[in-house]
Parts: sequence; C-alpha cells; structure tokens
Amino acid sequence: MRTYPVFVNITLSIDEQIAERAREKLRAVAESLNQEICEHLQRLSGDDGQPERDLEFLQRTFGLGNSKVGNITAPTRIRTD
Repeated sequence: MRTYPVFVNITLSIDEQIAERAREKLRAVAESLNQEICEHLQRLSGDDGQPERDLEFLQRTFGLGNSKVGNITAPTRIRTD
C-alpha cells in the first residue's frame, strides 16, 4: 500500500519585523521562510532521519544568529570528519 503526503496550509501570527529579518537572512542562503519553517517542523517531529540534511542545515545557518552563549563562543568551523 502506498501513502502520499498531504500538505496543509498553516497560518502563523508573527511580528512583521521578525519575519522580514528572517527572510533577509534566508535570502543569503537561497532559502525561503516557508522552506525553513517546513524543515524545522520536520526536525521537530522527528520525521527527518537524515543526518546529512542536519549537517547541511548547520553548515548553511552557522553564523546567522548569536554564536556566543554566556562566556562560550562557538568555533568558526564545523568539523565534518
């Protein structure tokens, strides 16, 4: 038996400035806000199961946000070996 994905539309309420800042950052990596939200929900649901995609996401988004937590600063490179 085959199953096919069924897509649903979701309406979000988010501050316009936050959405625009996110779009600007995502344009820099050729992604859309919709695509980023879909990927986040896939990871959140545990339905991803693809470590390669997770690694690509981390490499793509590294440095877009605050990479300093407390007194710890994130490394400037992600090791892939």
